[in-house]
Amino acid sequence: MHADEGINADKFGTLLEGGGYAYDPSEYHGPTLYYLTLVPAWLQGARRYVDLDEATLRSVPAALGVGLVAAHLLARGSLGAGGAGAAALLASCSPAMVFYSRYFIHETPLVFFSFGALLAVCRYLQAPGAVPALVAGACAGLMLATKETAALALGSMVLGVGLTHAADRWREGGGHPLGGRGSGRHLLEALVAGGVVSSIFFSSFLTRPEGMVDAVRAYKLYLGRATAPSLHSHPWWYYLDLLIHHPSSGTPFWTEGFILVLAVVDCAAGWVAGRVPGANARALRFLGFYTLLMLVTYSAIPYKTPWCLLGFLHGMILLAGAGAAFLVRITRGRASQLPLWMVLAATTSQLGWQAFEASFRLAADPRNPYVYAHTGTDVFEIVGRLKSLARVRSDAASAGIQIISRENLWPLPWYLRGLPRVEWWTGVSDAATSAPIILVTPDMEPALARKLYDLPPPGERELYASIFERPVELRPGVELRGYAASSVWEDYRRHEAEPNAPVPGVRE
Repeated sequence: MHADEGINADKFGTLLEGGGYAYDPSEYHGPTLYYLTLVPAWLQGARRYVDLDEATLRSVPAALGVGLVAAHLLARGSLGAGGAGAAALLASCSPAMVFYSRYFIHETPLVFFSFGALLAVCRYLQAPGAVPALVAGACAGLMLATKETAALALGSMVLGVGLTHAADRWREGGGHPLGGRGSGRHLLEALVAGGVVSSIFFSSFLTRPEGMVDAVRAYKLYLGRATAPSLHSHPWWYYLDLLIHHPSSGTPFWTEGFILVLAVVDCAAGWVAGRVPGANARALRFLGFYTLLMLVTYSAIPYKTPWCLLGFLHGMILLAGAGAAFLVRITRGRASQLPLWMVLAATTSQLGWQAFEASFRLAADPRNPYVYAHTGTDVFEIVGRLKSLARVRSDAASAGIQIISRENLWPLPWYLRGLPRVEWWTGVSDAATSAPIILVTPDMEPALARKLYDLPPPGERELYASIFERPVELRPGVELRGYAASSVWEDYRRHEAEPNAPVPGVRE
């Protein structure tokens, strides 16, 4: 699991065990992910944090990822039947969309609710009314209650509607009214719907009203974080570089450039004759403005993480679906249609192959462009060794496992949640009793060696043995070193050599 997934799992564990939910304006994002995860947890029969597993947690983003693909059928009025089908296919094959729908983070739910808002806005542009306004507002409320970056998507939608109306006036010498005399009422209905939905979640279903105030305070905090220098600061072209080509030896040719090309084709199709069959040109222009605004905004913000590209990538996918339908139409009956179908099939297959490789063979491999500060597979060796030592010597496990580091070691707490006693220290304390099992980062070793071997009188020193035969890393650049008291280590080695031999402290 990624570190962020482990932290989200811990937050959800508190909610699951009856500790409630309290929105934190500085961290962890919004509540919808946690409340939605109650459903699969209850269906599984999980009532405690230790009962959870990765499949239960990830089932929510996975289900929403599948639902997102299916929801493209609702876009037929905007993209046309062919465009909606092509967009659904591209969404199901996009490496980024597929890869992050496996993550227990807030991004896939945000994209799902954003798509609901986009569909409602497109419907309103075609036939203004109270229903699409209310749906758009409710989806906006869910977006805000999912992640603070929802404000960027909503701002892009509002500006996109304004630019679409301005473009219509320029093209047609007057344009279409956005709602006639009822537009003000529709806007108010949307605002009320969004406010009610988001308030219900932020207030923990009206049990913590101060959560609504915290939701407003959060934007000042996140604005400062987005513009401040950090490890996550990247140049403006970072996202485009990920999508166009990420060179990496021994892996697929990483690119989603095919989607970008088709999106550009559709943007052109929205302005010239021979539009996408069955599509609404006004909706296409709105989606084009929205996607461009999202791309520019996210690219301009220094703070960047790769999963944040899903919002504008999905906009590109919607446009790309319509772009594919447009190309098929203009080549109909011509000799060039067969080569076009061959190119479309080949590039879509390549996207699917990348998605498979990213989600399975290279799921934790740094050569995968969407792997970002991800937990490495060494975590299984680290956790397995600690649990094996605890099983062999239950008295040692009861005495505690000390983990000493100033590093962020998530998701290690998730993996160790079933052990009886785990102590987390940010430094070596001379006053604290040393546990029989100790895990440290290399920077803590000198202080630990001093405590174990220099401070105690010679007759009171206990030797410790390394529990790993090779260097292990929690994630790239974060090495961990483990030690066990000699008596514990010898019992473990004896048990490994003779599993049926009795060992002091073994659980029966």
